[in-house]
Amino acid sequence: MSRICHFTGRRTTTGKSIARRGKAKRHGGVGKNITGVTKRKFKPNIQKVRAIVDGKACRIKVSAKALKMGLVIKPAKRNYKPQEEKVAG
Repeated sequence: MSRICHFTGRRTTTGKSIARRGKAKRHGGVGKNITGVTKRKFKPNIQKVRAIVDGKACRIKVSAKALKMGLVIKPAKRNYKPQEEKVAG
């Protein structure tokens, strides 16, 4: 399954990581120099949660921001109790 939020549509995005060396001019150096630029990925904070979608409880992938915003409606806790075994006597 892909890393996409069901509600907000957040997904993995790409960017660049810039490596610099040197001392900034304002701190008395000759300036910062870029020594390398590499690709990187920004991954969203995706969680698997049980939520009500179209009236049914199912597992979906949701971003943490959607959880904080209250977009997810969680199903009620089930009230399960195992049946007591009948003792033959």
